[in-house]
Amino acid sequence: MARYIGPSCKLCRREATKLFLKGTRCLSDLCALERRNYPPGEHGQRRSKPTDYGLQLREKQKARRMYGILEKQFRGYYYKAASSKGITGTNLLILLERRLDNIVYRMGFAASRNQARHLVRYGHFWVNGKRVDIPSYLVKKGDIVQVAEKSRELGSIKQVAERGKTRAVPEWLNVEFTKLKGSILDMPEREQINVPLEEQMIVNLYSK
Repeated sequence: MARYIGPSCKLCRREATKLFLKGTRCLSDLCALERRNYPPGEHGQRRSKPTDYGLQLREKQKARRMYGILEKQFRGYYYKAASSKGITGTNLLILLERRLDNIVYRMGFAASRNQARHLVRYGHFWVNGKRVDIPSYLVKKGDIVQVAEKSRELGSIKQVAERGKTRAVPEWLNVEFTKLKGSILDMPEREQINVPLEEQMIVNLYSK
């Protein structure tokens, strides 16, 4: 299965939740979900009672689309979370938050996770002084993420970083916008992960 390349706003409408796939547009009056708060398609406004399986599936799809992950990779994260100590659902969210593309987005160096993934793939970020161009790279406590030296003058990064100063940075991260770098202070707790997901539904779906 190839990565979805269609209209991002349709995904938000399908999940009836803002997935913040288009950066600041999602916070403006141009957000498609604000104007058409129903699923896309010919039968989008038809009312139907979802089943338990349908609710669980939608929650899984919502998480996949929010973090931009394909099914095979997402399932791999679930199995890794299930085999680790602790609560499986929480472990799953922590793994997703540890992805380098998500960290770049959370630190305010990209307007969306999709843009962050693009910047990482093109080698615009270093981790602990070394170039990393793998969006799924998992950071750990103490890692330092910074914009590559040759990329510091890129207009897109400077503009987004300037706007990022007004965004709330999670307390488990530390960001120095003047130096275009940040560090991982600790792994996040569940209450520190601000995402509209009910992870237990995902666990129930995969554990059947």
